[in-house]
Amino acid sequence: MNKQSMRFWILVSIVGISGFSQGMLLPLIAVIFENSGVSSNLNGLNATALYIGILLVSPFMEEPLRRFGYKPIIILGGLLVAISLGLFPLWKSFWFWFALRLIIGIGDHALHFGTQTWITTTSSEKNRGRNVSLYGLFFGVGFAAGPLMTPLITIHEALPFILSSALCFIGWLLLFLLKNDYPEQTIEVNSLKETMKRFGTAWKYGWVAFLPPLGYGFLESSLNGSFPIYGLRIGIDLTNISILLFSFAIGGILFQLPLGMISDKLGRKTILMSVLFIGVVSFTFASFVEDSIQPLTACLFIAGMAVGSTFSLGISYMSDLMPKNLLPTGNLLCGIAFSVGSLLGPYLGGMFIAYTENISYFLIISSMLLAIFIAITAYRPKYVTQIEYANEKAS
Repeated sequence: MNKQSMRFWILVSIVGISGFSQGMLLPLIAVIFENSGVSSNLNGLNATALYIGILLVSPFMEEPLRRFGYKPIIILGGLLVAISLGLFPLWKSFWFWFALRLIIGIGDHALHFGTQTWITTTSSEKNRGRNVSLYGLFFGVGFAAGPLMTPLITIHEALPFILSSALCFIGWLLLFLLKNDYPEQTIEVNSLKETMKRFGTAWKYGWVAFLPPLGYGFLESSLNGSFPIYGLRIGIDLTNISILLFSFAIGGILFQLPLGMISDKLGRKTILMSVLFIGVVSFTFASFVEDSIQPLTACLFIAGMAVGSTFSLGISYMSDLMPKNLLPTGNLLCGIAFSVGSLLGPYLGGMFIAYTENISYFLIISSMLLAIFIAITAYRPKYVTQIEYANEKAS
């Protein structure tokens, strides 16, 4: 195995471990708080801490990445996540856990921003969809396994946190095998002002590509953070909730790589429109069969097959639209969009559960996917070359 290949597999393995910790935390803490009598509103608020951390640190991520390179950013992020996970059992407090989740958000964002940008900038156009899909696949595998840790609280409430922290430390050690590298540099001054300018330019050319990550963030966080509460209240037991979440995740895992490879041939926009339409139909149908576990499991599996790849497809679509030296900015904005969606998911989900009756929770998800489908269908892409970008900056 050559060095570039080894680097790729180490990076996606780290992403998989990160996905495991995220997939575990959302339903685990939601169930612990629900069993402790915490309201659905406060439960949703606590889940937003991870994404608040991502948003707070986002404007300050690009400059250190360009200055220090990928490896130090990823190492720091992985360390923050591993330590924070190990601290959860020390004190069961709403605000202490809120602070830990905020720190995990900062660490996860550093880890994902570094790995995501490293992969997209070193992938050729002909295999970008494949590589980013493998990135999404490993994250999805980890995320799918995470909720299966939730029943371990019946053995001891601290056990899932300890196991997850230990796994993160093992993955963190692998990072020291990598040789540091840097993104393509520009003559721009690396300041917050210049970062905001790059945000504006990247938004101009690729705003539509940020909608799938936003939608996936909403979908992921609401399913894993709010659906367990909704499921318990409509009479679904904890084991079946874990199975339902796993069925959605496994659907995304199975089709992550095939959809990425097909998108390399047929185009990202075509595939995104197709999977979003299937997602809308699947979640709408799920709203009519939520009282029966088998049909509901099938609906979530089909939905996962389709929209479980929207995050990686969105990143690939963004990479198609951006000049190469704007890829760090584009990846950062994908992370911000994902975080905004993830913030809205549990909060709106908690509000939905608290203030609505006789309306299925799945309809809020299908409505969101429909809005993104319409936006992508109506969009006419404006592709930009490196020379056009340079001319625009000079004007």
